[in-house]
Amino acid sequence: MKYDILHRTHYAYAAPVRESRNELHLQPLANEQQTVDSFLIKVVPVTRLKHYRDFYNNCVHYFELPDPHTTLTVESNLRVTTHPTAGLPLDARPAGVERLKEAPSIERCYDYLQPSRFVENTPEVWRLAVDAIGDERDAWQQTLRLMAFVHSHIAYESKSTQVHTHPRDVLAQRRGVCQDFAHVMLSLCRALKIPALYVSGYLATEAASATHAWMEVFIPGHGWQPLDPTHNCKPDETYVKIAVGRDYADVAPICGTYKGTTERTMEVTVKIERVEG
Repeated sequence: MKYDILHRTHYAYAAPVRESRNELHLQPLANEQQTVDSFLIKVVPVTRLKHYRDFYNNCVHYFELPDPHTTLTVESNLRVTTHPTAGLPLDARPAGVERLKEAPSIERCYDYLQPSRFVENTPEVWRLAVDAIGDERDAWQQTLRLMAFVHSHIAYESKSTQVHTHPRDVLAQRRGVCQDFAHVMLSLCRALKIPALYVSGYLATEAASATHAWMEVFIPGHGWQPLDPTHNCKPDETYVKIAVGRDYADVAPICGTYKGTTERTMEVTVKIERVEG
């Protein structure tokens, strides 16, 4: 499938601010699941953009605005083609849990087994994970049981949390948004020594077009497998992958600092259109 995606973020400040420094995670990853046909970022006030590859191989753009300004607009326009991928069938039993001992020595896995800003490994989280998997001894089937548990245990409620809400609070109130579903499942997986990473991106459906978050687990012998606990499913061609990390803190679409007033408003617009042909 081919999509045109517009992602615009507009800040308005109550008084002029200065020395604004920002990093952007907006450029999609290019891999076997998707091809980036075009990509452009616009920043107003106009400034020079630079970019680099971070530790997780995401493309990060950054810029500075030293002079006073009262508004800031960051807009990305991209066209991406997604491709069908098979992945592991839901009824597969490809790897016993004893094979998870291999994971820490495999490239990219070690960081995704550790606690991070929005993922913690406590006895309470471990107990939830153990109860959720029951007597299952296959690593892939364990992750599917964890996904089903998260999907049933937490109710999706728009605006019930904010970007800095911790999974412990989500578990306590049992409601959240896609970011929270992903963080809770990451916590459960890592508690069981299953490597798990956070994915930021977009989801294009008939009901809505929006930013989205899901996760991937590492299954020995089969690599990274995507799962979406918000919808209790495997991601398909309607998912566009932007960046990966340990949790949201590694892949926030826009993050930065500035000097000046803390009074500001932020408006985010996402438009996704499917391109025919």
